[in-house]
Amino acid sequence: MDTYGSTKQKKLRWGYTTGTCAAAASLAAAAMLLSGERREQVFLLTPKGIRLHLDIEEIRQKKEMVSCAVRKDGGDDPDVTDGLLVYSTVKVGDVSKNKGDFCRESGDFEYKTEAFSLILKGGVGIGRVTKPGLSCKVGEAAINPVPRRMIFEQVAAVCREKGFQGKLSIEISVPDGREAAERTFNPKLGIVGGISILGTSGIVEPMSEAALIETIRLELRQKHLSGMDRLMVTPGNYGEAFLSRHLGLDLEQAVKCSNYIGAALDMAAQEGIKEILLIGHGGKLIKIAGGIMNTHSSVADGRMEILGAHASVCGAEGPLVEQVLDAVTVDQGLALLETVPGLRERTMDRIMERIGRSLRRRAGDSLKVEALVFTNERGVLGQTPGAEEMMKGFRRRSISGSEQE
Repeated sequence: MDTYGSTKQKKLRWGYTTGTCAAAASLAAAAMLLSGERREQVFLLTPKGIRLHLDIEEIRQKKEMVSCAVRKDGGDDPDVTDGLLVYSTVKVGDVSKNKGDFCRESGDFEYKTEAFSLILKGGVGIGRVTKPGLSCKVGEAAINPVPRRMIFEQVAAVCREKGFQGKLSIEISVPDGREAAERTFNPKLGIVGGISILGTSGIVEPMSEAALIETIRLELRQKHLSGMDRLMVTPGNYGEAFLSRHLGLDLEQAVKCSNYIGAALDMAAQEGIKEILLIGHGGKLIKIAGGIMNTHSSVADGRMEILGAHASVCGAEGPLVEQVLDAVTVDQGLALLETVPGLRERTMDRIMERIGRSLRRRAGDSLKVEALVFTNERGVLGQTPGAEEMMKGFRRRSISGSEQE
């Protein structure tokens, strides 16, 4: 779990997410509560398929409650949550009383089977959502969907193994989370009171800028040397999942570029690659319409400003533009545009034209670049004129490669 790229490059150490910490701590607490045995280590399989062996800290055991923690390890990724202890407190509840810690309250999450039910709460240091448009609803604890599923799956597995029947309360807390959250974008996003429990893969891949750019270059070079002079490039996991599951394209023809879109285009041209199809989530790629080629939020944002400006040119009136500017996510902004028939489509057509222009300017004459923009909620939002033809070429290559195998 500690390499990224070639063994000839400096090895970067991977870490694991706050979601993985919460799930592992919950697994340990539930296992100790229902067995009475002390657990100082647990094994956990992440959604990425990597099996982790994690140490359990700060164990407190009582008859009807166990609390313990797992320390967040961000690997070589610069992360304000690195080193924080993520706690899980699991309590047994009397279903007949159905009160106190064991009654689902506003903002809690619930998992039910015929034999048992689980209630998941956000405790001290876990943010609370106050604005719409995020993965969690307004009023809910900021425990994202994949970590929620991981926590429930781990505790449910223990319940089934031990034959438990009844109700358990699971509370996730990060005592230092409130302070750490002030150094994140949570306050801007409307998440107050602490950090978010995050993660889609369960693993933190290293993001050291210079080293990561070199690994992107290496992967581009390796693909080119293997005979590929046309590649797909995507910022991350969302893009990979979309191009594979929804577009039916082969991940062997794809390279992840993280936030370094401009650098990836520069390196692709330098390596002699002829064509790039850029596929990414609107939250990243809409920034390109404004000439932003490093899409990390700490470098530049401008998503709503770009969306609002183009919507205004396409006929959006002032009050609607103000609402778009105040939106938290691209999907929320698009939903506002959809209140006027055809406005979203006209706006995205204009944005795609600007994205194409920015990409061509950065890529130069030797590299042809097309782009496709999507969101998970809405699917394909737009594409540049040559993107469809380029996708057909990738599909033909994939079919041809399969036949050769």
